[in-house]
Amino acid sequence: MKASYLRWRLNLYPPYLGTGIHVKHIAEDFRRMVVEMPLRWYNSNYVGVHFGGSLSAMTDPHYMLMLIQILGKDYIVWDQAGTIEYRKPGRGRVRAEFVIEDSLVEEIRRATADGSKCLRIMPVDILDEEGDVVAHVTRTLYIRQK
Repeated sequence: MKASYLRWRLNLYPPYLGTGIHVKHIAEDFRRMVVEMPLRWYNSNYVGVHFGGSLSAMTDPHYMLMLIQILGKDYIVWDQAGTIEYRKPGRGRVRAEFVIEDSLVEEIRRATADGSKCLRIMPVDILDEEGDVVAHVTRTLYIRQK
């Protein structure tokens, strides 16, 4: 799948449309993705900052999708778990950048070469416009060869 097509599909995904989540960029090699979300009346909570569920949603399922494209059809990749630690109220536009290094891909290939499953915890920070961390998110991925 082409990165531009995946970006288009994600931006039309109803849960993203409903929260204002927007995929700004996907690298052609799927090693980097940037997601943003502005603060709007429909994604804010009672006290006027970003709703925590929307912050969590903006990190799901990007690492999984990236690794599916990078590893190819011979691998199963599932987003198994996620945690979120709120560090600061989210105001304005927030942003998350997902990066997968070559060393991680090689580590996964080695760990799954004998048919074993591989669990990887993938961290990502959600930043505000000043670059401060609004939330720290971890996504646990389950990976194995088919």
